[in-house]
Amino acid sequence: MKRILTTFIALVTMVVTSVGFTRIEGSLTESAIYPGTCHEYIVTVGEAYQPGSPAGLYIGLDGILCDAPAVMDSLTAEGVMPPMIGVFIQPGKIVDGEGNVVRYNRSNEFDAITDCFASFLETELLPEIAGLTTEDGRKIVIPSKPEWRCIMGLSSGGIAAFNAAFRRPDLIGKVFSGCGTFVPMRGGEQLQALVRKTEPGRIRVYLQDGYEDTWNPLFGSWFEANTLLNSALEFAGYDVAHDWAEGGHSVKRATEIFPEVMKWMWRDYPANISVPTSGNTTLQRYLTDEREWEAWDEVVIRQGNRQAVYPDSTFVVSTIEGSNRLAQSIIDRRNGELIYTQPFYYLHSLSGDAVEVRDMGFDADGNLWVLTTDGLQICDQNGRVRAILRFPNGFDAATMDIMADGTVALTSASGKVVKRRFNVAPAQPGVRPKSQGQA
Repeated sequence: MKRILTTFIALVTMVVTSVGFTRIEGSLTESAIYPGTCHEYIVTVGEAYQPGSPAGLYIGLDGILCDAPAVMDSLTAEGVMPPMIGVFIQPGKIVDGEGNVVRYNRSNEFDAITDCFASFLETELLPEIAGLTTEDGRKIVIPSKPEWRCIMGLSSGGIAAFNAAFRRPDLIGKVFSGCGTFVPMRGGEQLQALVRKTEPGRIRVYLQDGYEDTWNPLFGSWFEANTLLNSALEFAGYDVAHDWAEGGHSVKRATEIFPEVMKWMWRDYPANISVPTSGNTTLQRYLTDEREWEAWDEVVIRQGNRQAVYPDSTFVVSTIEGSNRLAQSIIDRRNGELIYTQPFYYLHSLSGDAVEVRDMGFDADGNLWVLTTDGLQICDQNGRVRAILRFPNGFDAATMDIMADGTVALTSASGKVVKRRFNVAPAQPGVRPKSQGQA
């Protein structure tokens, strides 16, 4: 990827008040994820940083906010956080040949709840930063463990910071979101529901907002959205804290509490972040101590099922093309014909597009396990997603099998298999699962 050294002035960047660190300025161009964009960045490295010693990574969105390099340098000197590499990135923009901006890409990158921005960080920004060297010859070495990586953003940057870690807890383990835009712009209002349903990842989250934060009739209340997300994170068992105070949509309060937030965030380094215990009873019932998918030597090739028959052959579930729903058709006992077909099962989509169903099948409780590109979604008998299981990062699952011992195997199109054990039993043909009623 091309690097262009450039003079960097950001409207939202706060003045840096310390000289205890060095800085590198540059731009990313030729992005494959956001074509045509230019992303300006600043990298700061504290005096305590040495390439051969452990260091933390801080990713700041919208440039330098909260006087972060100076504060982190001071906290490092106090011994309450490790030496830090600061990476401060501006959202992308596209300019014409005369330098005029023809597209601001901030909302497209920051407000969306897809995994595109996390992929941009992983595959484009961080590899670029890892190739840099300071003027005094220190090479930038990015820490690999998510517990050593922190991300912060304000407003749309706040949702971008949280979503990057939520979607990719293997990539980033610590999040500070100020006045986060968790409202209906590009799906942000869905996050509180997805947090409640999705298998929680090892991330630590601090939310900040003001009681007088933005409210408008188009997008709703920022403060209310932040409190809903905080409630969801607490329910899902995350290590979460919050600060609600007087104030509006501003960086002022985030700047005031930034030192204490960083102390809270790094309070027990280098320890790992603990595995959350979700209040979701469906997840609790299925999850075991086995939290990682493991590669299987066996190679299996089969086609995914685009429909599933209920264990006692009462009805059939099938996909509806271009939809986030699945159809339920009753099997007529007299002649086997399908009758009373309705769109019945509702699936979640994290991209905003119709979710892609690759395989499905029932378990012994009559819950439908649906293999989608947005996770392994488990629906109750009334067609509602109650739990979403995460895949191994980068594994393109094509089929799913529930085995007698509770092992669930995912198979890629090339036949590679990963497996993981759950508290689940496969459906027994001819045996009617206990009814869950209509609640």
